[in-house]
Amino acid sequence: MTVTTASAPAPQRSAVSGFLDRPLASFHLVLGVGAALLVLGLAMVFSASSVESLIDSDPASRSPFGVFDRQAIYMLLGLPVMWLGLRFRPSTYRRLAYPGLICSVIMLAVVLVPSIGIKEFGARRWLDLGFFQLQPSELAKLAFLLWGADLLVRKQKMLGEWRHLLVPLVPVAMLLGGLIMLEPDLGTTLCFVLILFALLWTVGAPLRLFVTLLSATIAGVVVLIVREPYRLQRVTTFLDPFSDPEGNGLQSIRGMYALATGGWWGVGLGNSRMKWGLLPNGHSDYIFAIVGEELGFIGCLVLLALFATLAYTGLRIARRTADPFIRLVSSAVVIWLVGQAIINIGYVVGLLPVTGIPLPLISSGGTSLILTMFILGMLAGFARHEPAAVVQLRQRGQGRAARLLRLPIPRSAVDGLPRRRCPGRRTDSDAPRRR
Repeated sequence: MTVTTASAPAPQRSAVSGFLDRPLASFHLVLGVGAALLVLGLAMVFSASSVESLIDSDPASRSPFGVFDRQAIYMLLGLPVMWLGLRFRPSTYRRLAYPGLICSVIMLAVVLVPSIGIKEFGARRWLDLGFFQLQPSELAKLAFLLWGADLLVRKQKMLGEWRHLLVPLVPVAMLLGGLIMLEPDLGTTLCFVLILFALLWTVGAPLRLFVTLLSATIAGVVVLIVREPYRLQRVTTFLDPFSDPEGNGLQSIRGMYALATGGWWGVGLGNSRMKWGLLPNGHSDYIFAIVGEELGFIGCLVLLALFATLAYTGLRIARRTADPFIRLVSSAVVIWLVGQAIINIGYVVGLLPVTGIPLPLISSGGTSLILTMFILGMLAGFARHEPAAVVQLRQRGQGRAARLLRLPIPRSAVDGLPRRRCPGRRTDSDAPRRR
């Protein structure tokens, strides 16, 4: 007698797994998460700033839209910048890395000139361009990241030695950090440390090197805190904010009160009580407290999930790419942005001392928003250089939206700088290309 056995049914793939298996899944994830954060940020800026705008506006034309209008204009300015980030090829970023770094150093020096740089809240960080106040330190972060990634890719065969890993990467980071500390701005300097560590981690630097650099960084931060009374006061306030509830501890305490008031579901969008002049910088540094008050614990979880998805997508691009420059930049960018978000949320909930770092894409601000939108465009462009995405785009072509935006089809999965040719020698780039 013959016994027949039924084959086990193939396991059904979930919709999420099916989506992630698509060649352009990373591209759509970057754009989707970026759009969600932008919309949420714009809504929260309006809610958190409406009362302040109403009070500070001209009595003859009172309006709650003052800060919101500026933020909406910055977002509109960021859309063509984001489009440029989408269009640039990885080799273009590598060509711009060195000029961008030089321009950043010049701007960081110029902003320190008293007759040129604008001083607000005790720091000289902005250049007045008439219609817009530019913060050079924000541009310097991206310039350093691109330059550092290009440098490490060029030296990848020599990175087994510490001196090639550290020089000139660490001295340049110290130069930029020193210029920013003259403003002064410790929070932005810590972002440079994040970028530096992200680059070294991605290229596989040894653990001993990280321990050495981390020890030196902690020692340097302690010295900077001890030498400046206002920084030392921030640490003291962090340890016991209720020791001065109406002075230095006011912002921290009211931020925690706002989060506690929100509960699970929040008091409702637009119904914050703290925005009525009770919480300083509610639409900028402390906007996460307003999110917690109005949207509750669930709203905070959604915001954290969006940043976690952005981190996953950036690391996914880095893992799937065949281009070492894309791998370095994608990893470092998400570590920088998500690390900055963690620092901001950390001091709002009372786990870290206040540093004044904005929450990316959520806090109000011009330079930070436009730069972050450019970075999202760059990440989305890098996602189109994943090997599977390149194959699909070259074989099946682009969708209607990509054609409308005139996005270039990637030449290959690795878009490095062209090598110098020897005279009389033919290279692959000289060969006729098949149309």
